[in-house]
Amino acid sequence: MKDRIVDIGRLPPRKRGFQTTDSSSPPMPRRMAGYIWRAIEQYDLPVYSSVIYLRPNAGRRDPGYYLQDRPGHRILIEYRVVRLSQQAGPPVLAARPAGLLALAPLMQPAPGQAAEAWLRQCVQAVQALPLAEPARGNLVGGLSVLSGLIYAPETIAAILSQEGIMDLIRESSFAQLLTQQAREQGLEQGGRERAIEALLDVLEIRFALGEAEPLATRIRDIRDLQRLKQLHRAAIQVDSLEAFGRLLDGTA
Repeated sequence: MKDRIVDIGRLPPRKRGFQTTDSSSPPMPRRMAGYIWRAIEQYDLPVYSSVIYLRPNAGRRDPGYYLQDRPGHRILIEYRVVRLSQQAGPPVLAARPAGLLALAPLMQPAPGQAAEAWLRQCVQAVQALPLAEPARGNLVGGLSVLSGLIYAPETIAAILSQEGIMDLIRESSFAQLLTQQAREQGLEQGGRERAIEALLDVLEIRFALGEAEPLATRIRDIRDLQRLKQLHRAAIQVDSLEAFGRLLDGTA
């Protein structure tokens, strides 16, 4: 998963973000200072900001504030740092707040409890919620995805299977959404690969471009399907490989 922050409270007075890893470009204090100041500027309301780190090794060096300590120009902007691996999980399971149960596997288990046993207990807590099957399936699906940040996929799959809820997840709208996204990504990837092969075929037939030549390697690195289609049309029309290279460089 790439380094990013996702807002779950769009409007002040509360602004929160989930972070999987440390932020380095820019550092989290500077990012949060920017978010907080823009919220103040736009809404003129009190802002209570938090960063919630999901992975156990994330956020260890986050001080929870941005500081510019220059004489006469001191700026201090504070926010709350929450590392889920340092939060006690059993009280969350006892309270059973549906909105937090998907995060519970990332929290601390009871003292002496094995990680696998804790994950199983979290799954069972979701099963016990008085929810309709579609809603419970969505919640378990979210729990399984978030658990993948620290648990092996084989462990998650084994527990879900043993608890007899794999079918419930497969039928959930959450799983259907993921399946649709995977299908669309697969179609896009397949279209890209076909476009690359078609473009290379044209260049090979017209200009004897070899597969190992640098130009061919550059073409295989292109991700934009629309650009590949445009280059394919250009390859049919240009009068030399040098002219095509200039088009690829954007200098023609």
